[in-house]
This record gives sequence, structure tokens and C-alpha cells, in this order.
Amino acid sequence: MTTLDGAHILVLGATGGLGTAIARELASAGARLTLSARTPARLDELASALGDCVVTTVAADLTAPDAPARVVSQASDAAPLTGVVNAAGVVAFGACAELDDDTLDDLLLLNLIAPIRVVREAVACLGEGGFIVQISAVVAERPTAGMAAYSAAKAGLTAFDAAAASELRRRRIRVLDARPPHTETGLADRPIAGSPPRLPQGLDPADVAGRIVRAIVDDERDLPSSAF
Repeated sequence: MTTLDGAHILVLGATGGLGTAIARELASAGARLTLSARTPARLDELASALGDCVVTTVAADLTAPDAPARVVSQASDAAPLTGVVNAAGVVAFGACAELDDDTLDDLLLLNLIAPIRVVREAVACLGEGGFIVQISAVVAERPTAGMAAYSAAKAGLTAFDAAAASELRRRRIRVLDARPPHTETGLADRPIAGSPPRLPQGLDPADVAGRIVRAIVDDERDLPSSAF
């Protein structure tokens, strides 16, 4: 079992719909948090709402090559890290034949390349019993038409997480890949390209966050869509 009371956890994508819910859940469990997201004003607002549990905030665009290293370094310098939760991401919709290079680059950079860089940097800062949580998606299990590139990025992330988890097990660092079904985070309403199809009612972000935090505490190593 992992104890969150007093743990120092870096939350990436902290101001997003799911990131905020996870940050609140971790704070309720007694964790201390470093919050990271793109927009300083939104970070300050969340930090103010969470209060004294916030160790520091780091504004960063994770698509920049040096951003993951900078965020992890600043978080670790503020206090020894227990874990990292990466809830940053973007989505796009549309036929694969109409996918432009800028959209493809943005999808891969934030949903796949940045998370890989985060793990690479976090491993150097985490000791035995540390953990890394990556938020993948149900499309990693069931690739979806109209979301081909997004599905590919998330499937790639899940594959990376599985291999990294095997590598890091000897160091007793846990990598947890979470693949929640569609959740009402507002992400689908802010695509970087295309228009979302008609989607069924999604899960409540608070419920999804609660399930992810419970998995952290219970030392789970995989969280498929069926677990939500």
C-alpha cells in the first residue's frame, strides 16, 4: 500500500478537467503537490483553492523539448518527489486523410513524446516506492474512427508504459497506465482540430480521479477502461 499523507506529488496538466479532480483528490488524502500547467493564472487560481498543500507551481508547455526536464527538476528541488501524475493532453477529430502535419505534431508531442520525456526525467528523482501515473485513454484499447492519430498516440503511450514498468520494477518504481472511458472533462469541447462526434454521456471526472487515486494507494499496476 502507498501512503499519500505527506507524499510530494507532481501533477502535470493540473488545471485540466481531470488534472484538477486528481489534484483535489490527492490533496484530500494529505499529499503535498507541485502543480504544472501551461497558464500561470489558472495555476495560481488552483493553488489558491488548494491552499497549504501546494509546495510550488511550474508553468510550462510540455511540448517544448526541455519543458519536462525543467518541470521535474523544479518540483524535485522544492521537495523530494514521491510520485508524478501526468494528466496533460489534447485531442483532435477528423478523417486520417485530412490530418495536417501541425495537428499530428501537436497530438504526438503532448500525448506521447512529452510523457516519455517525463518518465525519463522522473526516474532520476524517484526513490524506491515511487510511482508514475500516465493518463492514457480507452482508445488505446479500442482505436476509434475519426480519432486515428489520437488513438495511435494513446496506444503508443500505453505500450511505452508497459515496457517502462517492466524495466523499473527492479528499482521498485511503479508505472501505472490508466485508460479511462470518455469522461466529461471538457477536452472533447476543445479539440485542436475537427469537431467531436456525438458522444455518449461521459464519466464524472471526480469519480475517475477517485478511482485513479485509489489505484495509487492500492499499488495497482494497470488500470484498463473496464476498471472504471
